Amino acid sequence: MSKYVLALDQGTTSSRAILYDQEGIPRSSANLEFKQYYPQAGWVEHDPEEIWQSQRAAAEKVLADVRVRAADIAAIGITNQRETVLLWERATGKPVYPAIVWQCRRTAPMCDRLRQEGFDRVLRSKTGLITDAYFSGTKIAWLLDNLPGVRVRAQRGELAAGTIDTWLIWKLTGGRVHATDVSNASRTLLFNIKSLQWDEEILHHFNIPHALLPRVIESSGVLAETDILGGTIPLAGVAGDQQASLFGHQCFARGSAKNTYGTGLFLLMNAGEEVPSSTSGLVATIGWSLKGKTVYALEGSVFVAGAALQWLRDGLGLLKDAAASDAIARSVADAGGVYFVPALVGLGAPHWDPYARGTIVGITRGTTRSHVVRAALEAAAYQTREVLEAMARDSGIRPEALRVDGGMAHNNFLCQFQADILGIPVERPVDTESTALGAAYLAGLATGFWKDQQALAPQRKIARRFEPSMPESRREQLYADWLRAVERAKHWAG
Repeated sequence: MSKYVLALDQGTTSSRAILYDQEGIPRSSANLEFKQYYPQAGWVEHDPEEIWQSQRAAAEKVLADVRVRAADIAAIGITNQRETVLLWERATGKPVYPAIVWQCRRTAPMCDRLRQEGFDRVLRSKTGLITDAYFSGTKIAWLLDNLPGVRVRAQRGELAAGTIDTWLIWKLTGGRVHATDVSNASRTLLFNIKSLQWDEEILHHFNIPHALLPRVIESSGVLAETDILGGTIPLAGVAGDQQASLFGHQCFARGSAKNTYGTGLFLLMNAGEEVPSSTSGLVATIGWSLKGKTVYALEGSVFVAGAALQWLRDGLGLLKDAAASDAIARSVADAGGVYFVPALVGLGAPHWDPYARGTIVGITRGTTRSHVVRAALEAAAYQTREVLEAMARDSGIRPEALRVDGGMAHNNFLCQFQADILGIPVERPVDTESTALGAAYLAGLATGFWKDQQALAPQRKIARRFEPSMPESRREQLYADWLRAVERAKHWAG
């Protein structure tokens, strides 16, 4: 009997592999970083081959470290940075251009034109998404519009397009399978989340050939087998990273919510089996599809969270490493009136302003490095509250607690300040790699490694619960000043 499920977690800055046993305990993990490319201001790219090689090497390392054979693995689950997209040749598997990363803002003018045409209303109605450069559809259109000869080749069926899950599936199956799951498809701006199909009206408007796109499958179910890792293993689970995290946190009940603090931060709430709507700057998205049942989510995507600490470290030299931010933030009683709005690539939810720029306000002669570092951590908590407030307006539901994961969730100062500024508890699990765990769960459920979702309940273990302790008057004053700071950052580049 197989002993493990292997999760492949392909992220924005690194590729990770984690091997889970039947109790959901990680038995081995490996993480390999890859290079980020910034060819122009606001442009972000990845080398697809670097992504594949790093992901394969991480998987091979995990198996070698614990001397596991392919026969010991019940299934592979894939989770991925979502809106990043690429084109490649079907015959050779060779990319025709670097992958355009979700952070890339090159298609902001295209989004402006779509709004001027009024087509943003069509996109909102059918896809649940905001018309923004964040999503994949305009990136694919840009590739077809700007690379010589590519549109003709796409129309002839010579090229394939896909988000990173699709690229990994293609590589793992030697080019036999061109597929994506509903959660990733729902992030492209091309997928109708009501009919669960690629939308012909949208494809026509973007002039994107239907033949370019992958087949759409459920998030849990055996879709193929791979023999890349020394033996035959089923590929049985696929979900975008934030939806996988929602599943990994076992947010199976409507109204339960999680927040992932990574490069950006991503707050998702289970919205049930009906398509939700938002008038507050959130997006409706598909959480997952399992055994014929589709679960939807409300999402607020914030572009910069951990990336602000990386910038303080690499750009300004204020930090030696991100982990030091906890102690530095605690070295001062408060942020000294300093607010850091980290709109380094514009603002995402709930503002959706690609022309906002990073702003630090409230600086005085008494401002120190510690105040700025603390302000960067507090910014993640303030942005989370903005999104949670929008969710409460849209859904009428306010979560009883917020489940958290991601690298920054290890920061005790941030978790406590988050609880304080929200006024609800923050729960940090023992295993904060909820994204990979969600992918493992989806794959394991498809192959019978786990019987059903109820069987997973005992595996949810809380390492620490942070209770709010800040007086309400203080909480509301800090948040009001944050909102003032945000207004000063908006529309700067425009």
